[in-house]
Amino acid sequence: MTDQYKRYGLYYAPEPQGALGQFGNAWLGRNPETGHLLSRPTVAGLTESEIVAATSSPTRYGFHGTLKPPFALPSGINRSDLEAAVSDLCKRTASIACGPLVLKAIGRFLALVPTEPVADLADLAETLVRELDDFRQPEDEAAMNKRRAAGLTDRQEDYLVRWGYPYVMEEFRFHLTLTNKLSDDQIEPFKAALSGLVAPLCQAPFTVKEVCLFGDPGDQKPFRLLKRFPLAP
Repeated sequence: MTDQYKRYGLYYAPEPQGALGQFGNAWLGRNPETGHLLSRPTVAGLTESEIVAATSSPTRYGFHGTLKPPFALPSGINRSDLEAAVSDLCKRTASIACGPLVLKAIGRFLALVPTEPVADLADLAETLVRELDDFRQPEDEAAMNKRRAAGLTDRQEDYLVRWGYPYVMEEFRFHLTLTNKLSDDQIEPFKAALSGLVAPLCQAPFTVKEVCLFGDPGDQKPFRLLKRFPLAP
């Protein structure tokens, strides 16, 4: 298998035919599994151009929740090696059930976040980060300095140096991103507009039955969902 992606990430992504997948992919205007562009939903209080402008970053990444942040493969390791390791790990890891999703502002962006219990989901993310670290090329100083520009705690700095990303382990907070960082006058209108759309999705427990491998082709091109790996029943 020829590697054609600059980086890979391990994410949760809902099945596109399910209600959550249909909503998330339409909201961001793209199916990351097929690459097809989708019509945006009609949302009271927001124009399509406002939605497009406010979702440019999550649209590039595809509707997902990060489990292991994007990483480049080191020399001598290819995508087939990575897929074999992910498959083996997922076969040894049970599916996860959390509490229902809620719409939440995290800093200046909006996301869907699972409610308690979430410990098993955090454990899954930690396992992926730890056990697959040999598949991660260490970040260079320039890349780490970009992370530092946001301002990091001592623990986040330690994680950045050790794991290549500051928001892992105890700093991990699973979320399904819906918007870019919004201005003060955007947050409430977008939250109000989204509340009705997501209400039906926030009733049942949130389950994670797969880990998805995403590929970043580089040059700010959209990420693609490359393969789904089922977790153990």
